[in-house]
Amino acid sequence: TAVVSPSGNPTPVRRTRRSRLTVERVDPWTVLRVAFLLSLAAAVVTVVAGLLLWGLLAAGGVFDSVDETLDVVIGDASFTVTQYFGFGRVLSVSLLIGAIDVVLITALATIGAFLYNVVASLVGGIEVSVSEDF
Repeated sequence: TAVVSPSGNPTPVRRTRRSRLTVERVDPWTVLRVAFLLSLAAAVVTVVAGLLLWGLLAAGGVFDSVDETLDVVIGDASFTVTQYFGFGRVLSVSLLIGAIDVVLITALATIGAFLYNVVASLVGGIEVSVSEDF
């Protein structure tokens, strides 16, 4: 359908379709799967970011500079930063943090889904309005 404007040109009529939805229940199994995949992606990002940061610091000579400064201040050349911030240690700590994040985020999201279902059964859920222009 078109409406004729004062200049004589037809202009299309914009229609809007609206619907109201109520989210009364969230499937905990679906939340568990989605939360696991998202937290797994976050763990990969954490490990890669940790390794990239270590690589940039090592390539920039930061560890060597800190070792030289500690040697001047302490006077003991046997103590080095790379003993505590070596590649293997950074990798293992990043993997440990990623694994803990996967477990915690997955568990908390699933518990949150159960709690949402309990609260939604009492108050009716969340109402969402969706509109579409065509």
